[in-house]
Amino acid sequence: MKIYDYNGKKNICGERIREARLKQRLSQSDLAARVQVEGVIMERDSISRVEIGTRFVPDYEIPNSQKSSAYLFCGFWA
Repeated sequence: MKIYDYNGKKNICGERIREARLKQRLSQSDLAARVQVEGVIMERDSISRVEIGTRFVPDYEIPNSQKSSAYLFCGFWA
C-alpha cells in the first residue's frame, strides 16, 4: 500500500486528536486503552506517532459511531 504525505505528515487528524485528548484529560495510555476496548489494537507509542503525524491512520481504525468511547480518536473534533 502506498502511503502518501500531506504537508510532511502521514495523517491530518493527529493535532486534533491531541487537543481532544488533552481536553478530556486523558493520557496517551488511557486513550490507547479506550481504543483497544473498541477493537482496534493500538499502544501508547502508536497514539504518540499519530499525534505527531508520523503514523498513517487507515480507515478501519476510525470508529463508526459517535457513541463509541474511541470516538475521540479520529472523530471528535470539538
